[in-house]
Amino acid sequence: MIRGIRGATTVEVNEEEVILDATEKLLEEMITKNQIEPEGVAQIIVTVTHDLTATFPAKALRRFEGWKFVPIMCALEIPVPNSLPKCIRIMITADTDIPQAEVEHIYLGKAVMLRPDLQLTNNEDSR
Repeated sequence: MIRGIRGATTVEVNEEEVILDATEKLLEEMITKNQIEPEGVAQIIVTVTHDLTATFPAKALRRFEGWKFVPIMCALEIPVPNSLPKCIRIMITADTDIPQAEVEHIYLGKAVMLRPDLQLTNNEDSR
């Protein structure tokens, strides 16, 4: 079954390495918790808020061995007033046997406030 796996994180500053490190950490948790293999991934979409311009966060995926051919694209998040600043969101579309209710969506940093109803995060940064 094809499923969407969501994740989000925040950074404190608009700097390339900070953005890439935060994105890598988020991707790693999404991949590990949901047992995702690159061959099962149709695409990954990454969005950022308008205040993150230092780099393409999609570059972080290239740090993962075996993920070279996975299609990934960055886009700008809709600039809704009072939305969470410096936020990186990820949607992985992947083939998985995990039932939809058991997919682990990962929210790190201040992004935990985006979906408190899911309560499916191991977030050491927000404690």
